[in-house]
Amino acid sequence: MMLDHVNFSVNNLEESIEWYSRVFSYKVVERGTQDGQLWGIMRSGEALLCMYENPELKLLDRFDSAKLGVHYVSHVGVRISDRGAWESVIERENLEIQYEGVIRMPHSHAWYVKDPTGWEIEVTLWDDGPCFDHAKHTI
Repeated sequence: MMLDHVNFSVNNLEESIEWYSRVFSYKVVERGTQDGQLWGIMRSGEALLCMYENPELKLLDRFDSAKLGVHYVSHVGVRISDRGAWESVIERENLEIQYEGVIRMPHSHAWYVKDPTGWEIEVTLWDDGPCFDHAKHTI
């Protein structure tokens, strides 16, 4: 079994599609309108992002949600295999890295960025490459 997709709302669908395309090389595979609401599905490898445009909504981050006693999604994680290529994207896109920069984890490096709506994305580079065997490394 594997995760198929993440479905979330965005302020501006076109801006989000352009951003995910430039930053993470996602490609649009479907677009449409449902009950007057714009939506799009993007793909990178087997991973899908399903986005619905809702410009009138306000995004509460995990900290604000927790203060309200509301469940939240902390972040979505993407895996990279080439640190140099990712650092070039950071520079080209002038991405703001959250939490004062790259974070060293026990078996990986992590960068946290926010998309145009404000959703947090963790970008992970595993020490053993893209085929890191989590079963052999417990934390």
